Amino acid sequence: MEQSTYTLNFWQRIAYGLVFGFNYAVSLLPLWFLYGISDCIYAILYYLIGYRKSLVSKNLRDSFPEKSEQELLQIERKFYRWLCDYFVETIKLMSISKQEMCRRMQFIGTEQLYEDLAAKRHITLYLGHYCNWEWITSIPLWLKGTYAGSQLYHPMENKIFDRLFLYIRDRLGTTSIDMKEAFQILLNWRKQGYVTITGYIADQVPGFSSMHYWPQFLNHDTPTYTGTERIARVLQSSVYYISIRRPKRGYYVASYIKICTDPSTMPKFAITERFYRLLENDIREHPGFWLWSHNRWKRTRADFEACYPDENERKRILSKL
Repeated sequence: MEQSTYTLNFWQRIAYGLVFGFNYAVSLLPLWFLYGISDCIYAILYYLIGYRKSLVSKNLRDSFPEKSEQELLQIERKFYRWLCDYFVETIKLMSISKQEMCRRMQFIGTEQLYEDLAAKRHITLYLGHYCNWEWITSIPLWLKGTYAGSQLYHPMENKIFDRLFLYIRDRLGTTSIDMKEAFQILLNWRKQGYVTITGYIADQVPGFSSMHYWPQFLNHDTPTYTGTERIARVLQSSVYYISIRRPKRGYYVASYIKICTDPSTMPKFAITERFYRLLENDIREHPGFWLWSHNRWKRTRADFEACYPDENERKRILSKL
């Protein structure tokens, strides 16, 4: 499959080999041992370093003004525990067997996707930074047949860790494609006759020129990308939201919730709005599993208006899908 590539120089290759070797060796440890490491990281990250603690506290207070300080503190601690688990679970992806992955990461409602694939419909999958989104790359283990499976990603500035995460995310059968090149790559795959299944982590922070829609999300006026909806409409794909639950440590269950079969039947921005409602419902039910350390609301509507003081220019951007 076509994919974004770049070349590491000699010293970067050496560094990558060392980083890869260390993390692969760690990944061979059993998960029960890795969770012991996670508990140690939690104590350091939360109590000693206080990693982004002020940002996490602010995000929680602003998102749940109805909750008491004690409730917010419980969510905060649960978040940091889960975040440390996310780190070791992601490393485990480097060597975990397919059988073990299927036992720990299960998918419900896969038959819906088979119906779409049989009808030669492309499939768009919405998900957020909720539970372990890296383990969602195991979808190919649950699907048979011919299709092009991929997920969009934003390249990291550090090429060594970027290459490491590409290995982790592509290991179980999907292809990572640069979000800047995704539209053209997906169109090329369609021209080549592939039916595509593409995952989008859609709760990212957009640049000012990409603030086309502002849903209410967790008590915030929230700028959002609408590129996922735009691509879904062009591909005429069925659209799903992946709802994830974590019944216990080391186990996840993902459910496919269909948003629409034909995007052309949906009003403008309705697909994006539906995604945010579904994601918000999941977060409110189990708030400790969302990425609260992400500075999701760093850009406000006031910032947007200051960037584009001309009202007509703002209207042009906001009307664009």
